[in-house]
Amino acid sequence: MTLTKIRTAAASTLAAAGLLFTLAACSTPAATQPTGSAPASTASSSAASGPCTGVKVIVDSGALKQAAADTSVCVPVDAATPASKVLDEAKVKTEGTTQYPTELVCRVNGVPAADFDITHKAGKYREECGKTPAAFAYWSLWVKPATGDWAYAQEGLATLQVKPGESLELLFTVDGAPAAPTA
Repeated sequence: MTLTKIRTAAASTLAAAGLLFTLAACSTPAATQPTGSAPASTASSSAASGPCTGVKVIVDSGALKQAAADTSVCVPVDAATPASKVLDEAKVKTEGTTQYPTELVCRVNGVPAADFDITHKAGKYREECGKTPAAFAYWSLWVKPATGDWAYAQEGLATLQVKPGESLELLFTVDGAPAAPTA
């Protein structure tokens, strides 16, 4: 491999790692904190209760198609609330990596499992959650205002504030697909 190719590959890897780090900066995995889960009567499925007047929380395993991780829940809030707290109340568990336990999201509700083969363009991959998740297979965080389109979150779970009427989605992407939430 030429020096130029090595530098290009290194720059691409660093850029992807930087993007993942930035997107998940300051996130706090629920698995490492005691949960203050809301009683079952306060966190309800949006399908059962009609339109969500709180924050709609969606977990979409996307390209992995692992329904065990998927959820759609309405969490009652009456003011801006940290996304990490909303996820706790929705009973969504996030896990960071060994190197970045509170800054990155590596697993959501146990997905992808350490023994799960993720199929991607270059073959198969298993997420070990050691350092930074692969740039081609990762959880992304999205926010949708009450009226508007989905946007990539500009903050991590601990600092991101969500308001009543908004939606919050964790979406697993492999090789760039799905590129954005569909709901």
